[in-house]
Amino acid sequence: MNVQFRSNDGKLDPELFSSKADKMAEEVFGGQLRSNGKANKPTQLRKFYDEVLKFDGMLKSLPSEQQNEEFEKLLPYLKMLNAKASYAMGRDLVTKEFKDFLSQSLVQVKSKEDFDIFAGLFEAFMGFYKYYDEKGERPQREHQNRGGQRR
Repeated sequence: MNVQFRSNDGKLDPELFSSKADKMAEEVFGGQLRSNGKANKPTQLRKFYDEVLKFDGMLKSLPSEQQNEEFEKLLPYLKMLNAKASYAMGRDLVTKEFKDFLSQSLVQVKSKEDFDIFAGLFEAFMGFYKYYDEKGERPQREHQNRGGQRR
């Protein structure tokens, strides 16, 4: 997987939140298929996205002149998502594809502007990922209702 926020001229890649996010989501969803539905469940990925939203909310609650300074304080905790993804991968909750998506994104986050790009990319990624998960390609798992009968 190759995650690049900016094109060669340093400008935001115009396809980042559309076709590129779609391709990344499809690739990560492939990991779910290969794990027979065990890894990369939307609820697991949503935990990571919720942490990004938490940081985003913390920054946006501040006056704009304080956001860059606060971002510098939060950056080490944001980068800790790499360790959390490694732990989740070790427990077979996420795949290497998702861990790579996070690590290749986070290595590019050096400023508040970069973080805003990352948060937008993650939002787009989650939308596309949910599409792949919901369109019926996920491995079918047997469910039991309350009476113990299989559906």
